[in-house]
Amino acid sequence: MKKTIFEEMGGTYVRHGDYLIPCLTLPEEEEQRFIGVWGQRHLRYLKEYCRRVYLNLLTSGRMNDYLADIEEQAQERFEKIVEQMKQAQGITEQLKAENQMEWVGIMHNICVCAEEIVLKTTVYC
Repeated sequence: MKKTIFEEMGGTYVRHGDYLIPCLTLPEEEEQRFIGVWGQRHLRYLKEYCRRVYLNLLTSGRMNDYLADIEEQAQERFEKIVEQMKQAQGITEQLKAENQMEWVGIMHNICVCAEEIVLKTTVYC
């Protein structure tokens, strides 16, 4: 019997009843890198809105590295924006010591704004 292109490329089949099912496996990824909230949000975005990119990354075995890179970039950008906004608004440790509730409110506002910026520029793009 003539070999199929799949068999010529080194692929194999498994017989299930009357059907031949190709044995497909994903390439092994070396080490699993950390994927936090930013990477998980980007993964959800890819699944819903960028199906082609999602499938290409998944089948090539590069998904984990890609999401870990997005995670690192987003976290660095978030921290940088928070620091810049703290300096611009004059938030200091002295304010934290004198009026904790005011400091918490301002910091919450800064973190929410920074999160929105990071989501729009890094995660959902």
